[in-house]
Amino acid sequence: MENRGKLKAMFIIPSVIGVILFMIPVKNAAGEWTVTVKIIADIIAGAIGGFLPILSVAIVTISAVMTLVALAKPKFIMESPVLNSCFICGPFWIVVRVLGAVFAWITFLELGADKGSGILYAISSADQGGFVLYDLIGTLVIINVIASFLLPLLTDFGLLEYVGALATKLMRPLFKVPGRAAVDCVTSWIGDGTLGVMLTLNQYEGGYYTAKEASIIATLFSAVSITFALVVLDQVGMVQYFGVYYLLICFVGIICALICPLLWPLHKKPETYVIEGKAAPETIPEGYKSSSEYGMELALERVSHFPGIGGFLQNGAKNACNMWFGILPTVMCIGTIALICANYTNIFQILGTPFLPLLKLLQVPDASAAASTMIIGFTDMFTPSILIAGAGACDMTRFIVAVVSVTQVLYLSEVGGLILGSKLPINIGELFVIFLERTIISLLIVCPIAHLLF
Repeated sequence: MENRGKLKAMFIIPSVIGVILFMIPVKNAAGEWTVTVKIIADIIAGAIGGFLPILSVAIVTISAVMTLVALAKPKFIMESPVLNSCFICGPFWIVVRVLGAVFAWITFLELGADKGSGILYAISSADQGGFVLYDLIGTLVIINVIASFLLPLLTDFGLLEYVGALATKLMRPLFKVPGRAAVDCVTSWIGDGTLGVMLTLNQYEGGYYTAKEASIIATLFSAVSITFALVVLDQVGMVQYFGVYYLLICFVGIICALICPLLWPLHKKPETYVIEGKAAPETIPEGYKSSSEYGMELALERVSHFPGIGGFLQNGAKNACNMWFGILPTVMCIGTIALICANYTNIFQILGTPFLPLLKLLQVPDASAAASTMIIGFTDMFTPSILIAGAGACDMTRFIVAVVSVTQVLYLSEVGGLILGSKLPINIGELFVIFLERTIISLLIVCPIAHLLF
C-alpha cells in the first residue's frame, strides 16, 4: 500500500504541474491570455533574443550537413538511435533540409538587401525568409526545447492514461480517436496548436496512437491561441465581435473534427502503430467498478515504469534534437517558398477562383476579394486578414475571412510545416486536401451565421 501511495504521488504531482504549465490560461505581463509555458518561452527569448538568429541558422545548417553526411551511412550515425532518428531521411527531405539551410544563410547575411537582387531579395526580405527566420524559427527554437523537456509531465506520469479511460466513451464515437486525445485537444485549443502537434507526435512515436489517430488529431485538433485569434480580428478592425467570433471558431473546429475523419485522406490512413502493444484497451476489464478506477490503475502502471531523472532528461534531449534538426529546416524551406509564391505570384488568386461560385451562392459580399484569400491561408494564417483588410471589403466579408483564416489552421509556415517534417504519414498533397475540406466546412457554417450577425 505504501508503494501504491508513492505511485499515486508520482502520478498526481507531475500531472498537476503539467496541467498548470500547458493547459491553464493565465495573463502575461501585457495582460494577454496565454499559458505559462509560453510565458517561460517569451522570457527566455527576451533574454537571449540577440543570439536566437545565429542559433537558428546553426541548427538548420547542422541539420543539412549531418543529413548529407548520413548518406554515407557512417557507423557513428547508424549505431546511434538519436542521430539515426534525426538525420536519416528520404531524398525529398534531404533537399528540403539543404534548401532550408541555404535560405537561412541568404536571409541571415542579407544577401538580397538590394531590391535589384532578384531571387535573393525575394528569399531574404522581411516578408518571406526574414519573417520565417526571425519571427517563426526563433520562437520555435525555444518552444521546442521547453516542450521537449516539459511535455513529459503530461505524457509520462499517467495523466493521458487516466483521462483516456474517462473520455473514451466521448472521443471514440465522436472523433474516432482514443480518450487520451482529449488532453491533446485542450492543449491545442487553450495553449497553442504547435504544442498540441508536438504532444501528438510524441504519443504517435511512442506507440500510443495509430497512424490514423495521430493524423486526425494533428490535423483536426490543432488550433491557434486565443491571443492570436484576437490579433487576427484586430487586423480586420472587428475586435468588438470577439466573443461570438471565438465561439464560432470553436464550433467550426468541432464540426471539422466530426466530419473530416470520415473523408479522404484521413479515413484511409492505416490503423498501425510505430510500436505495438503500448496502447491501453479502451474497454473496462472485469473487476473494475468504474472508468475512473480503471484509469487510475492504468496511470499507476505507467508511472511505475518511470525511468528516473536521468532517463527523463535523456528522453527530453532526444525529443528536442528531433524537433530542432527535423522540423525547423522544414519550416524554413517550405515556409519561405510558400510566402514567396504568395507575395510574388498570382497562383493563390488563381487557386482561389473555384471558391468564387460557392461564395456567390452563399451571398458573400465582395466575393472576389474573399476568394483570393481562401487558398493563401495554406501558406500563412495571418496573410488572409492582411489582404482582406486592405481590400476595402465590408464588415461581413472581413468577419468571414477572419474566421475562416483561423479555422483553416494547416498553414505551411508553422503547423503544416511541423506535420510535414514529422514521421506522420501525411504528404503535402493530402495536407492540402484536408485544408480544403476544413475551408469548405468553415464557409458553409460561417457564411449563414454572418448573414444573421450583419
